[in-house]
Amino acid sequence: MSVEQRVCRQFEREFGDLPSLLVRAPGRVNLIGEHTDYNEGFVLPMAIDQAIWIALRPRTDRQVILHSLDFGQVHTFSLDSLQHSGAGWAEYVKGVAWALMEAGYVLRGWEGVVAGDVPIEAGLSSSAAIEMAAARAFAAVSGLPWKAATMARLGQKAENQWVGVNCGIMDQLISAAGQAGHALLIDCRSLETRAVPVPASARFIVLDSAAPRTLAGSAYNQRRAECESAVSKLRAVYPEIRALRDVTLEMLEAHGELLTPIELQRARHVVSENDRVLQSVKALQEGDLALFGRLMIASHESLRHDYEVSSFELDTLVELAMATPGVLGARLTGAGFGGCAIALAYAEQATAAAKAIIARYQEITHRSGQAYVCTPSQGAQAWSV
Repeated sequence: MSVEQRVCRQFEREFGDLPSLLVRAPGRVNLIGEHTDYNEGFVLPMAIDQAIWIALRPRTDRQVILHSLDFGQVHTFSLDSLQHSGAGWAEYVKGVAWALMEAGYVLRGWEGVVAGDVPIEAGLSSSAAIEMAAARAFAAVSGLPWKAATMARLGQKAENQWVGVNCGIMDQLISAAGQAGHALLIDCRSLETRAVPVPASARFIVLDSAAPRTLAGSAYNQRRAECESAVSKLRAVYPEIRALRDVTLEMLEAHGELLTPIELQRARHVVSENDRVLQSVKALQEGDLALFGRLMIASHESLRHDYEVSSFELDTLVELAMATPGVLGARLTGAGFGGCAIALAYAEQATAAAKAIIARYQEITHRSGQAYVCTPSQGAQAWSV
């Protein structure tokens, strides 16, 4: 039974009638462009097949009642008295409501059932998916216009200020604005997007290491600080730069002595990664999968050595992928220190490659690991039932 069918069936059980609305918001995987978003650079994510679904109907009051099939929990809250109630999935929904009302939107209550097949804590952004599903639900019942970039910003605000996670904008924006059959080039400074067609001959394999991301939070904050420090020092020579987005490799070569060795490594990764993203867009547009694969490998090496966010498990997945027939490139994806890697493969060989990589990975690491063959899907949607 599909997730869509499950939420509809459970809604009928819980509320005694069919839902009037369905919303869906996908998870995402970043094809290339890692740790560039908070440096105002470029990223190239793709909305994936796995998504969060909500079956719902509007209420006449300002109560929200939401049943989670995945967690076996029911949360009820009033839009007139939003309060934190600890950590957990419901805080993302409340955070979105708070951000929408802070922006001046008048919201209506609703009741619904939520479930999803986006793996949790695998680096596929289940949190952004539930935020954008909630935003779609509130927009649908409250008669709000759906503006993807606006809703993505509000989802980011919810995660930053209500949930307390200092994320960039990429996850919410690709979940809100993804297009079927396309990756999405995002300029993280202007939030301008461009759909980039993914050749039908290509598949992306998400490889979940099943390794906990124990250092991801502290290391993420440290890397951000190192990048900001590098920018402040380079401004002594280049006062016009605002972020590493504005820095070139030539600038680093000319004035790298202003930075500590670690800052130089971090800056070199971000600057070179932005260039790889733009080259990757051209490669996809020209159907040059071999070049895209080489850029993925270069990205992983930069993340491994210059940004130092890889791990034994992620390196193992990448090495196994590159030794597998049909695979053209692989790299870690997400913050690193666990989570997922991603591989590019020919469509007709992708399923066999995914099984082979994970089987070998399990033998070597004794971790469970999972693989998902993904195609680019549509961003957040709402339907009347």
